[in-house]
Amino acid sequence: MANRLKMATVDSILRLHAQGRSQRQIALDLQVDRKAVSRYVRLAKRDAPSAAAHTGVNGPDPVGALWPPPPVSKGANAPTGSVADSLPPAVAEFLARPSGRGRRSDCEPYRELIVAKLDQGLSAQRIYQDLAQDHGCSASYWSVRRFVQGLGGGSELPMRRMEVGPGQEAQVDFGAGAPIVAADHPAGGARKRRKTNVFRIVLSHSRKAYSEATFTQTAEDFIRCLENAFAHFGGVPQTLVVDYVPRHIIHLLCPVP
Repeated sequence: MANRLKMATVDSILRLHAQGRSQRQIALDLQVDRKAVSRYVRLAKRDAPSAAAHTGVNGPDPVGALWPPPPVSKGANAPTGSVADSLPPAVAEFLARPSGRGRRSDCEPYRELIVAKLDQGLSAQRIYQDLAQDHGCSASYWSVRRFVQGLGGGSELPMRRMEVGPGQEAQVDFGAGAPIVAADHPAGGARKRRKTNVFRIVLSHSRKAYSEATFTQTAEDFIRCLENAFAHFGGVPQTLVVDYVPRHIIHLLCPVP
């Protein structure tokens, strides 16, 4: 359901509308959603004819005739009331409705159990399975998921930061790069698009990186790029963590007996 506006904001919307302001201008002036302005004006207009019948108001715009309502006096003998007392009944009724869902969740009887399972680090899928199998809960998976998200759990996977020391580890990737337009021969000739491969290595501690593009993806290319990277860094890390390297290169460098 759309967000509810405060009584004072609704009062301002209807007053500005009665003064001839457009709904677009009202939304800009009050910094509210244009659909909200349209909704409250529509509710006021729906209720205006019945009020006009009792007050004898006849005009092309009942809302303009009924609004703005008389201001509430602040004197000692001022009558009790507020802005809400002057709102059309349809608007007041809409604001009085509870903003949350009226239907009670089927998971509510299992709230303490669900909270305990969330504390154990279980996912919404696992909680749903346990409730259905062990406790006879008839709620659907999506009901359990919504209930878990409402409790603030199960929406995101935990992130674990991995710490490594200087020179301990580097991450290697050797994948496809963007094509380039190059000449067939160094001396010139026809130009055509050529595929490239990009070697990328990142030091896990400092996140410093080295990249090199190649036209082929051979074991010789891989070794040469590694040597160039080590020369660039001025050292060799203790461990290489390979993210992606073509299988034929892995088989040549690490043959399986």
